[in-house]
Amino acid sequence: MTDAIKHYRHPVAFYFLATLIPWVFWFAAGYVSHLQPEKSFYNDLVSVFGLIGLISPVIVAAWLMLKDTHLRGDFLKRLFSFKSIRPVYLFLTCLLMLASILLAQLVSLLFGYSSEQFVITGHFTFSSGVFPVWALLIIAPLLEELAWHSYGTDCLRSRFNLFKTSIIFSLFWGVWHIPLSFIDNYYHSNIVETGWVHGVNFLVSVFPFVLIMNWLYYKTGRNIMVAVIFHITAGFFNEIFATHPDSKIIQTALLILFAVYIVMNDRDFFFKREYS
Repeated sequence: MTDAIKHYRHPVAFYFLATLIPWVFWFAAGYVSHLQPEKSFYNDLVSVFGLIGLISPVIVAAWLMLKDTHLRGDFLKRLFSFKSIRPVYLFLTCLLMLASILLAQLVSLLFGYSSEQFVITGHFTFSSGVFPVWALLIIAPLLEELAWHSYGTDCLRSRFNLFKTSIIFSLFWGVWHIPLSFIDNYYHSNIVETGWVHGVNFLVSVFPFVLIMNWLYYKTGRNIMVAVIFHITAGFFNEIFATHPDSKIIQTALLILFAVYIVMNDRDFFFKREYS
């Protein structure tokens, strides 16, 4: 294991604070969103609470890293470093999620679903308060990954192999999103309203998504921007088409197959305790 990874020593403090603070603000946002949503004051308050919850894990990560000169240097070194990255990983980072949703929609045609799913709608399936949805699709992944892949993932990796790290983080990330399902007309609340199957699918989809993202992250020398870009493409490409909710279940199945493939094809990378 590299010396840098060994300096990420506080997973309990990070995950406790990165969950507690967002939960407080997001449950508050959920409550306010159902008061008088037609009034701009309440809408603004929901947006403010939502943003504070979103940015708080970044603040927690920064607080933990600022105390250690090794972590500060490590963060700056790998934030924008794209040297010696194999092109295949950059290709997958940018286009894997697009390929998965297009293939899922193509498979859905075999089950009688409409070809109109391939239409680029020009509108979004959820609201984001005072913030434009397109901006949130960029800002949210950016802020999340500046927390998860600046400190959160590596503090688990310092104790576990990559497979266990990914599974533990997937469990956390699923739980972390729960309060968002109570905020009126937000993405996660709309998923819940479409039916329990689609709510469960979202939680299940987190596991292959995290396995693939962490695989790309470590294959590219712990490049934070690779994780950011991969996360942005997941949200963006799943929004621009008129995708039927059931096609996203097919997409999850395809991502599971790909995750199983990379894990089985590179067992040592996922299951060896040491990181190099």
